Amino acid sequence: TLVEHADLSGIARGDINDMIVSADGTAYVGDMGSKIHEPDSPRRPGQTIRVTPDGHVSCAADDLASPNGHIITADGCTLIVAESSGGRLTAFDIATDGTLDHRRLYAPLVPENPALSFAPPDGVCLDAAGAVWVADPIGARVFRVLPGGVVTDSHTFDDVIPVACVLGGADRRTLLVCVAASWKRETVREAPRARIDAFDVDIPGSGRP
Repeated sequence: TLVEHADLSGIARGDINDMIVSADGTAYVGDMGSKIHEPDSPRRPGQTIRVTPDGHVSCAADDLASPNGHIITADGCTLIVAESSGGRLTAFDIATDGTLDHRRLYAPLVPENPALSFAPPDGVCLDAAGAVWVADPIGARVFRVLPGGVVTDSHTFDDVIPVACVLGGADRRTLLVCVAASWKRETVREAPRARIDAFDVDIPGSGRP
């Protein structure tokens, strides 16, 4: 049976996007701040919305630049959010009541192609060394970045764009990447070429997802 858990319509400013759920059932939901498929939609700051296990809704973090993928570290103490239009990863401490504080830069993201002004992160995941794998649809790559911004590994795609990634498999040493022909709805409808690619990595996944 489908049951509504929480109504976000009263707080969301734009499209609801990626979500992560903590061990205690608290959900953190990205609100992009605008309707990304509506060019005339007002551009407003994004936010991460917190939904408690009993369905209470509140703003956990405001003034985010198109919050997208979210990560919770293995100890449950840190949340990392990918700010797509900000070209960065931002970290917060997770308090015992699930609120977020101590906002800080986790890693600036530099494009591989100098013709691009920034690298917009989409889906993200964490490994056991504290590095983040980032799906970069504009740069058509998935890359591994250390805290502070140093990139250690990168895989590029010729005919598709990566939109999400996760470390899975029995030992969490398989990087699974969701790719598609485009992020534009009309293009995807006309030429659906979505798939999941897999890469072996040395350092296993950690935390959520």
